[in-house]
Amino acid sequence: MIPVSQLADYLREQSLELDRTELQIAVLTLSAVLSADKPAARQDLYRYRVPKLSEDGSCSLFEELADEPYDLAPLFGGESPEATAALRNLHALVESVNHKVGADWLGVYRKIGKGQQAKLVKLAYQGVPSRAEFPLTEAFAEYSNNSRVGLTGWAVLIEDVKAWRAEGGGYYECDPKVMSEVCLPVLGSDDNVLGILDAEASSAGFFTPERLVWLAALAIVLAEPFAALPLALENPEADHS
Repeated sequence: MIPVSQLADYLREQSLELDRTELQIAVLTLSAVLSADKPAARQDLYRYRVPKLSEDGSCSLFEELADEPYDLAPLFGGESPEATAALRNLHALVESVNHKVGADWLGVYRKIGKGQQAKLVKLAYQGVPSRAEFPLTEAFAEYSNNSRVGLTGWAVLIEDVKAWRAEGGGYYECDPKVMSEVCLPVLGSDDNVLGILDAEASSAGFFTPERLVWLAALAIVLAEPFAALPLALENPEADHS
């Protein structure tokens, strides 16, 4: 069981003013999802479609999909029962949370690699196809919330994307319909960044405290399965689209 003090610490460190009792209930609910038996996978857990990228790789070409799907198997040294079980857990968590939140897009990313080679890799999501990897570099973080949170370990909440951009906020546009976004870090026991979660909605002000509490719970609960992932490659060299 995750200590209540850990929940309070996460809220304080991320400047999230959420009800602690509601957060505790959400964490207990998601912890039960992790321990529950999962139905047989009805989708390819290891592969998903991704948009084409611009020639310099800086942005996605909206609604233009790459010919080949992104393949997660090299990350685990190939498909295995352990990797399959881990991915099924992540998909179950994302599905359970988004049933409560109702975001148009929700995904979870694991940090892979170190230094200038570090990146975020998307492991499970619900919504339209989107970029699989986000470089963890200062240059990319100037306009990518995912990269910024992955580098700093600090949450980003954008209540109105148009207002954010008008005020000079950097923003990586995967889907022009997105009007609000929240990005939260997944932190290890020593506060190192294990990964992030990202949620998007097509209306401004969508992420109310009632919805944010489930996303915060997901970020907290993800720490254990993220740390336990059977990763074979910390910096995979596979040729991904």
